[in-house]
Amino acid sequence: MRDPNGQRVRRTTVAAIAVVGFAACSSTQGATRIEDSVLPTQLEAKDGPSVPTAPSSAVQLVDVVKGLALAADQSVVVVDVRTPAEFAEGHLDRAELVDFNDAEFREQIAQFDRSATYLVYCHSGNRSGQATAIMAELGFANVYDLDGGIGAWQAAGAPIVK
Repeated sequence: MRDPNGQRVRRTTVAAIAVVGFAACSSTQGATRIEDSVLPTQLEAKDGPSVPTAPSSAVQLVDVVKGLALAADQSVVVVDVRTPAEFAEGHLDRAELVDFNDAEFREQIAQFDRSATYLVYCHSGNRSGQATAIMAELGFANVYDLDGGIGAWQAAGAPIVK
């Protein structure tokens, strides 16, 4: 199959869309999330490379409801990977600032206890996704990435501190 520009459309794209559609149409009590389903970490395509479909097992994407429960647990370390200016505008209670844009981010996060449990967030989920991937590479075992970041948190009416 070819797109309007004459490029080949890979079967994995179609398979990934089908999986997302199936997950979105689930009528169970809770919404089925791809990262929570029992899918292999990659879909294999006969005509191309495999495509990642789920985060590392060390990192789990969580919604605001699960994020609230994690943030309320005093044993969970809350990590804000936004800039100091963004942090000053408001952050989750007990959050520790580790600026993802800092050239020393990897070295700073490597100082943390790899066996602890972490809830990591940014503004929308982009930087936290990158940060949690680095944490997984470094051997952190229990990392939760807040889906939608503090934007989703605030939209849900969850509390922030200034």
